[in-house]
Amino acid sequence: MRIEDRHNIRISERSGAPQAGAAATMVFMHGFGCDQTMWRYLEPLFRPYYRTVLFDLVGSGASDLSAYDFDSYARLDAHGADLRRVIHAVGGGPVICIGHSVSAMSALLATIAEPDLFAAQVMLAPSPCYIDDAEAGYRGGFNRTDIDDLLDAMDRNYLGWSASMAPAIMGASGQPALGADLTHSFCRTDPAIARHFAQTTFLSDHRAVLPHNSTPALIVQCSDDFIAPRPVGDYLRDSLPRSSLHVVENTGHCPHMSAPDASYRAIRHFLDGLHL
Repeated sequence: MRIEDRHNIRISERSGAPQAGAAATMVFMHGFGCDQTMWRYLEPLFRPYYRTVLFDLVGSGASDLSAYDFDSYARLDAHGADLRRVIHAVGGGPVICIGHSVSAMSALLATIAEPDLFAAQVMLAPSPCYIDDAEAGYRGGFNRTDIDDLLDAMDRNYLGWSASMAPAIMGASGQPALGADLTHSFCRTDPAIARHFAQTTFLSDHRAVLPHNSTPALIVQCSDDFIAPRPVGDYLRDSLPRSSLHVVENTGHCPHMSAPDASYRAIRHFLDGLHL
């Protein structure tokens, strides 16, 4: 199968005048339980300035679900490798990559593996490790029992888990339609794939690779996010070379949906500083 079909790649050419010296292509990588449609509030804001690329992770959206290999995708490196293949396919490197949540870490693994493909990385609500590590003084927001309970709930009743968790993850007070939108996205995902991806996500620990990054990175953290609490953003800023942190005043884990204008301004300021 062609990679364009495997990942349901969609490309929008830049609508405005080109910027001198600017990286031409911006690639968006969605998070767990989502697909590329979740970028519809943020991605159009960049179209005047960049050629934009949207795609679905294997196992999500309109991707080729049969390509989801449970052994291969037990590590985030597999999604990072897919990102690199997508960039090679669209011929846009070096690119600016905007990754949400777990995909921010998959993209980080890709930038470390092949840094020449990336001009900059934007990490929306990222976390290198979701589980607290008291010995190291690290607060990830969960303990192992929390994660085991979450996975057990998905096993027992995935649709019920989605209906209760998606609005909490979105957290957009006064915007119930966004919570419903995320719920529908969760419910469209194959339960077996979703459960496997959740386990891969929440049990991952990529703190050790952070110092190996050489790509400029912006960390965008929400002020109130129970999935990736504020200390996670501080930890990433302190551990990730060439990084800066911007905190968006927002409740929830999806600033690209519930606070797209604030997210756009933070990203625009970061890229302008890099002359990208």
